[in-house]
Amino acid sequence: MSSVTFPYAGPNHASSSSVSMSDSQYGGRFSASYEPPSDTSSFQMNPLSSHPPRTPRTSIVSNGSHIFGTDIYDTKADAGEKPQEIEAEDSEEEDEKPGSAKSRVRREDVWREMLKSSNGRDKAFKIIQYSMKMYLLFHLAVTSSPVFRGHKRPPWEAELLRRLTSAIAGFSLTRKCLILFNWLPPLTSILAQHSSDPYATNKSKQKPLLHTFLHAPPPVLLEFVNGLADDAATFSRLGLIGKRTGERAGRLADWCWFASTLVNLVENSVERSVILDLQHQVESRLYAESMAGGATSKSNPSASKLDEKELVRLQRQDYWIQVTRLKLLMDLIFVSYDVFRFKRAKGQVQTFAGLASAALSTAKLYDRHKNLLSKTHTH
Repeated sequence: MSSVTFPYAGPNHASSSSVSMSDSQYGGRFSASYEPPSDTSSFQMNPLSSHPPRTPRTSIVSNGSHIFGTDIYDTKADAGEKPQEIEAEDSEEEDEKPGSAKSRVRREDVWREMLKSSNGRDKAFKIIQYSMKMYLLFHLAVTSSPVFRGHKRPPWEAELLRRLTSAIAGFSLTRKCLILFNWLPPLTSILAQHSSDPYATNKSKQKPLLHTFLHAPPPVLLEFVNGLADDAATFSRLGLIGKRTGERAGRLADWCWFASTLVNLVENSVERSVILDLQHQVESRLYAESMAGGATSKSNPSASKLDEKELVRLQRQDYWIQVTRLKLLMDLIFVSYDVFRFKRAKGQVQTFAGLASAALSTAKLYDRHKNLLSKTHTH
């Protein structure tokens, strides 16, 4: 027999407590006797406890959770200028503080920075354009109702409607001109892939450019064709190309927009599943930390703080992913009427979908520029 003795200096405790086990049954069943001390004025660890001291878990802040972004779904309506990705993970805890850098950013400064870019001007013009369309839609619904059908309209109302209709057409053409030559970014990407062909040791063995185009990623190729077709349709509206050619180019652009929107919706779903999985992992760690007693002296409170900060960042990222998905759905509804040539309630549905898409994309762009300005103020 062997015994392991745990000394205890309590006043009413026996001289020793022993754990006895048979040599022939080492590692099997054993009998133990342990009497808790009567003095409970100080914390004492149970010597028979099988749980080792808890070690803090590390956060996944440095893991690859930035593979996906919330900024990769710029469709035909957003294709003017793709701004650089603006992250605000480091300032999320300071957003709610009244004296933080983000709260000191003025709205006028954000709009000024937005309108410096063609993408920001496109968003502003789109909101104005579809707000006018919405007004005309409600005006038509009111004037065609039985209550106002027999009333004589004032003379200035016809002039106002004519001016609004002309302004809507002007904003539409202006937005088309703002996204001219949007095929250059995908072309640059394809040419860069062609020049960095790893299988070509010299120029004589380099694959033809047509082969690179045919083997380009489908989203990049769709964006390239969409940009060319959009430009052809715009040149037709400007009178540089025939009307029939412009109509065909516009129809091709609509099909490319429809296909790219479907692809972006699939990518959005995959991205959100990844974000939700990471969010579940962080929440599980935080729950385990709280249940294990995170306030003990041997715990690492900094790891919990990092997990909390990471959870806030993932929740914010998931919010903008959902905003992007809703915008893509509005774009899909809008372009489906043109692609499949639906006639029922076309004006009403496209006006609502266009205004909702403009509001969502503008809010997203506004948040990016606000984060960028807050970072410049902190530095």
